[in-house]
Amino acid sequence: MKSYLQTKENIERNWYVIDAEGKSLGRVATKAAHILRGKHKPIYTPYVDCGDYVIIINAQKVKLTGNKLVDKKYYNHSGYPGGLRERNAKVMINDYPEEMMERAVKGMLPHNRLGRKMGKKLFVYRDENYKQVAQKPIKMEI
Repeated sequence: MKSYLQTKENIERNWYVIDAEGKSLGRVATKAAHILRGKHKPIYTPYVDCGDYVIIINAQKVKLTGNKLVDKKYYNHSGYPGGLRERNAKVMINDYPEEMMERAVKGMLPHNRLGRKMGKKLFVYRDENYKQVAQKPIKMEI
C-alpha cells in the first residue's frame, strides 16, 4: 500500500464563514487557524498549503474573558527610537477589531513563508457584511 502525498496542483479549496459574535477570541482563532492549515482534511500534508479560505464576521463582537480588556497589550514599533506604541485590548476591539483577530489567527500559523501564504486566505470583517458572497461560503459553527 502506498502513502498518498498531497501536491499543490490538485487541491480543492472551500470557503468557510465563522461568526465570532459572543464567542471567545481564542476559540475563533484556533478554529480559523485549523481550517487555514488544512488539518480538517484527511489529505493534510504539513509542507503543502492545502487549507481552505476563512471569512470571520462580527469581529467587533468577540468576547474576551477575565481582565484581558485592560491587561492584554498589543505592541507596534515604527523602527525609530522611541517609536514603540502600546495599546490595550479595549482600544483594539473598539478601533481595530480586524487587526486584533488577524493577529490572533496569524500567531497560530507557522512563522515562515508557508504561514504567510496561509494568512492571505483569511478575511476578517468588523460586522456581518462581507464581500465574498459569490464564493458561497459554508457556515461553520464553533
